Amino acid sequence: MKVVRTITDLRAEIARWRSAGETVALVPTMGALHAGHIALVAAGLAIADRVVVSIFVNPTQFAPHEDLARYPRDEAGDVSKLAGAGAHLVWAPSVADMYPEGFATQIVAGGAALPLEGAFRPHHFGGVATVVCKLVSAVTPNVALFGEKDFQQLAVIRQMVRDLALPVTIQGVPTVREEDGLALSSRNAYLSDDERYIAPMLYKVISEVARGRDPQDAGNALLAAGFSKIDYIEVRDAETLAPFAPGSGRPGRVLAAVWLGKTRLIDNVAI
Repeated sequence: MKVVRTITDLRAEIARWRSAGETVALVPTMGALHAGHIALVAAGLAIADRVVVSIFVNPTQFAPHEDLARYPRDEAGDVSKLAGAGAHLVWAPSVADMYPEGFATQIVAGGAALPLEGAFRPHHFGGVATVVCKLVSAVTPNVALFGEKDFQQLAVIRQMVRDLALPVTIQGVPTVREEDGLALSSRNAYLSDDERYIAPMLYKVISEVARGRDPQDAGNALLAAGFSKIDYIEVRDAETLAPFAPGSGRPGRVLAAVWLGKTRLIDNVAI
């Protein structure tokens, strides 16, 4: 497995694969890899000849008050995990490579980007859409894989690909969870032992909302269990993220963002 840092080296490797008639899957990550990321690699290996994993902590999706500086980073450990998982290439560009001096173009994400996370982090999905567009443009994959754990992100990326007619298939991969139900996340490393004990309650209550429990009642239960703040627990259309219409025959999703101490956790389940 090779590690490359420039678009020139990246494209040289991909051109060699293309000349041999091979298909390419892209797994975009911000590093601090866990079993959820490895599941994305495995899914890519199942549907493509080659898997490229990008490692880039994207500054444009963080607001000034958010955790960019302390976001966990472990490139050496990540590379070791990816080699063991069978990935073929790691692309780990620098911020200067991705956003060179004078960079002035950004995607404005609407539609699925506006509610939920969009209301609490209005800068976020513009940064996500811009960096994913750049990653896809550089790698030119046949398919790009994203975890369903960041379900709104997945919806926004699907919308962007459709709206801009990008020649790539977007594949969602089911959330990987700990045995107690906690969704795997790089930010779980921020949790204290006591918080980690409480954290699985989030999955429990949103699963109950999917079965009909009132979202406000579920939020009150989380606060009583020790969560510090509820940003939202809402039932939405799984494709558009508009308010869910029961009886419409359309798929629904329960999405939540909550605070446990100083750590913000997100999760979702299908209805």
